[in-house]
Amino acid sequence: MRRSMLFLPGNAPKMIINGNYLGSDAVIFDLEDAVAPDQKDAARLLVRNVLQDIEFDRVETIVRINSIDTPYWMADINAILPQKPDIIMLPKTSCAADVQTVDAYLSQEEAKLGMQNNTVLLMPLIETALGVENAFQIASASDRVTALFLGAEDLTADLRCKRTKEGREIDYARSRMVVAARAAGVEVYDTPFTDVNDDEGIVTDAAYAKSLGFTGKASISPRHIEAINTVFSPTKAEIAYAYEVLEAIALAKEQGKGAIALRGKMIDAPIVNRAKQTIAAAEALGIRKEDL
Repeated sequence: MRRSMLFLPGNAPKMIINGNYLGSDAVIFDLEDAVAPDQKDAARLLVRNVLQDIEFDRVETIVRINSIDTPYWMADINAILPQKPDIIMLPKTSCAADVQTVDAYLSQEEAKLGMQNNTVLLMPLIETALGVENAFQIASASDRVTALFLGAEDLTADLRCKRTKEGREIDYARSRMVVAARAAGVEVYDTPFTDVNDDEGIVTDAAYAKSLGFTGKASISPRHIEAINTVFSPTKAEIAYAYEVLEAIALAKEQGKGAIALRGKMIDAPIVNRAKQTIAAAEALGIRKEDL
């Protein structure tokens, strides 16, 4: 279960070697914005060596490469792909063609390495107005796409508006991203909350993202991970209710009833589907019915 994703600068060895132990469900080794141009080669080699030498058995590994309008992205893939990270994050994704360009190169290089096609997945990072408008086409561009990720800092610069804690300026982008991702059958992740010292703000921001339908949220600070994980995990009450829903449906079938009520409310297909999703999330976290 991927609730939280933590950005780690690709040129910060002390941080990236501890990626297993920072509490996030996934770590993002950043070769793009966190790394100055004159440090790109060194960061690429460092991330390659860390992936090669350390077993990241507690987290999913994601590498944010440089965008395809730079001279760095192919070198990033050439160095990183043999280490088999779980996901390549593609920044500045603005259209389906961006995804297809990287997808084709990954397929070519996977074949050279004797790897199965689509061994490494793609997570397009959408951070331009054009990317938001093309979100569904991006999400549908390749079977390799596993999720969309909203990047609000660059997006608000592109929109020529101020980035605020309240985030009203990105409401449209957030909603459009969720709809596009769900329509395409992929997951969707919210932008980081960038005030690392605001412990209440991260809870509020994560809860709002969850209410819109986001799968999880990224962070630039380990300090925010616990809050994100808590918000995007089902509560014991939610899990218990989900089991009640499935038990009620099973009882209705045994009794030959077409409909049944639980706690004064009719149980219909959407409620059943949500219950199944809640139980699946609980099981992914190792929470069993007998633990409630």
